[in-house]
Amino acid sequence: MIVGVPKEIKNKENRVGMVIAGVRALTTAGHKVLIQKNAGLGAGISDEDYRKAGASILETGKEIYDKSEMIVKVKEPLPEEYPLLREGQILYTYLHLAADERLTKALMDRKIVGIAYETIQPADGSLPLLAPMSAVAGRMATQIGASYLQHDHGGKGMLLGGVTGVDRASVVVLGGGVVGINAAKMAVGLGAKVTIFDTNMPRLDYLADVFGNELTTLYSNSEQIERAVIGADLVIGAVLVPGAKAPKLVNRDMVSRMQPGGVIVDVAVDQGGSVETCRPTSHEHPTYAVDGVIHYAVPNMPGAVPRTSTYALTNVTLKYATMIANLGWREAVAKDPALYKGVNICLGKCVYKTVADDLGLPYEALKI
Repeated sequence: MIVGVPKEIKNKENRVGMVIAGVRALTTAGHKVLIQKNAGLGAGISDEDYRKAGASILETGKEIYDKSEMIVKVKEPLPEEYPLLREGQILYTYLHLAADERLTKALMDRKIVGIAYETIQPADGSLPLLAPMSAVAGRMATQIGASYLQHDHGGKGMLLGGVTGVDRASVVVLGGGVVGINAAKMAVGLGAKVTIFDTNMPRLDYLADVFGNELTTLYSNSEQIERAVIGADLVIGAVLVPGAKAPKLVNRDMVSRMQPGGVIVDVAVDQGGSVETCRPTSHEHPTYAVDGVIHYAVPNMPGAVPRTSTYALTNVTLKYATMIANLGWREAVAKDPALYKGVNICLGKCVYKTVADDLGLPYEALKI
């Protein structure tokens, strides 16, 4: 199979879809790998590194799309990339379709096979291709929130952990999954007062067991969330429903009752956001204020740490890329139930029910 890796064009997105080990694995198995010029520079991988591993370097993204049977990316295609996709081509990347009707319809119109990292799901219910980026985003959320609480960044002028004789900042984490636990770990480590919400009682039991009295665990309901958010200095949205839009847990009224200079970091923004007042921003213009509360809502947060993120991501994506290349997508999906769940769009049809339901599109189960 001819596998193409284009350079990411999303704002400040410096990750790349494949590292040297991936090129070697695929070329050793008899496949051809095409890399766009300078695609790996942000992750510290030069074109010469790729060449030595067996890849061919092409000048433009169009050449990559024109010559490849499977496209391996990090982020979803942007509108200028839609026309480059062709019927029957495999697109293997993060898609997050439930929050993007335009992209979903474009992929259906192009009749590609869209396999989403974020919905590949083994029988244990885990999301192995989402987990490493969730861990990065969770840890970043606390770092970023702590930075924007500084007065020079428009915040209250608080140190997250305080100092002797001065109160600590209050951090509220909405969601106890991979994002939430990593955000909480960083916040606890910096000395903040941390409250974490979830609806999964076994998960709350686990968090209470791991952290003990270093954080407060609360069952997620509107009354308790409202009380906690209003009193918070930093709110981190970490809720996830696999493949679906994120539920809106924080409404405009709650935000308006937070103290000016408070900070909201909504990691769930790539799935529509868990805070009513959040809208997607970019690394170039990451924040805006609503009622004096700073909102940070960059959908590709891990793109700011591309070396860490690229290697963490490709550790888990290469397995399925190799399987698809070796077997073809139909046989690979037929053999692996987890990969079957990754197929969101197939040859003009939406085959992932949650996406279809959220966007009001016809759903048809994937037939292989």
